[in-house]
Amino acid sequence: MLAIQNGKFIVPNEAGDFIIRQEGVLLCERENIKGFVAEGEIPENTEVIDAQGNYVAPGFLNVHIHGCAGADTMDGTEEALARMARLQAQTGVTGFLPTTMTCRWHEVEDALATVMEAMESQPMGARVLGAHMEGPFISPAKKGAQAEENIRQADYKMVKPWEKVVKIITLAPEELPDYDFVDKCHAAGITVSIGHTAADYDTAVSAVKEHGIHHFTHVYNAMTGFSHRAPGVVGAAFDTDANCEIIADNVHSHPAAQRLLYHAKGGKNIVLITDSLRACGLGDGPSELGGQEVFVKGELATLKDGTIAGSVATMNRCVKIFWENTGAELPQIIEMVTKTPAQELALYEEVGSLESGKRADIVIFDEEVRVHKTVIGGKVYYHG
Repeated sequence: MLAIQNGKFIVPNEAGDFIIRQEGVLLCERENIKGFVAEGEIPENTEVIDAQGNYVAPGFLNVHIHGCAGADTMDGTEEALARMARLQAQTGVTGFLPTTMTCRWHEVEDALATVMEAMESQPMGARVLGAHMEGPFISPAKKGAQAEENIRQADYKMVKPWEKVVKIITLAPEELPDYDFVDKCHAAGITVSIGHTAADYDTAVSAVKEHGIHHFTHVYNAMTGFSHRAPGVVGAAFDTDANCEIIADNVHSHPAAQRLLYHAKGGKNIVLITDSLRACGLGDGPSELGGQEVFVKGELATLKDGTIAGSVATMNRCVKIFWENTGAELPQIIEMVTKTPAQELALYEEVGSLESGKRADIVIFDEEVRVHKTVIGGKVYYHG
């Protein structure tokens, strides 16, 4: 057994909203959370962790990450995913979706096959929960760092062999001939997301309200922006209850833009992501993304032409930045990297909160959101 005491536990209240609980000891049995007990009720021969007054939260979920630690999803190797899993765990992430790019289709399939293998074998570190396909069904006008020559018309025959692997697909709704592709994704339990899109406000709102697309990929980036006469995809993200990804690194979105999203959404339906590339964790210097050369300096990663090319942010850093920029209560921020993505992936019965019966995926961190320990499946994986 494992017990965590002397912590500020971030848990759901009766309404399901996260709050801080400071009394009791969190007890884990084998891979699952058993529940809270009193200090004097810790069973004998239990491994006890003293949280030393730090925060104890569900493990973070990262639903949009291309790479880190010198590895990339598109490498298509088990070693690449293992390296990603190790660094993710060190930054508080206990489950993630390796994310593919708009590359040649056989390369995407190779990457998905490797993700499938990792889902079964599970490398040491954060668990591989499936894959996020960012493209190739996107708009050439908003391709960002994606390669235009590999953009394709949406065809469900391409996706069908990977229904058990793909959890999210980012696409441009205006490029669809109809919504049959989306309907088939939903029938297979795949979340469809609006992103890399030149759609207008009406098209995006229709996609959400009439066709059930309830996710936006990295809001503000690679989509039509907001203006008072043409609200664009950003306006549609603000004006619907769809979940909105945001890269809270102060590069992809200004602090004020982060606050605007927070207030527009009422603090709900927000998912923090890293969208990181292989350069994450390596420091300044040259790197690579989808076969394109990338240059990293500080928090900024760009292609040769200056196009922003993913981030080098870690999830704990994004939590800290969004917390600082919005002034929100920490438990509400933690929902954005635990409960909200878990619910969208239909995993909230298994992970995403510190509740009895759920998987013992836990992170302990301080006021600076520095990770002190990461527990995965009831076992301490990382000591900070």
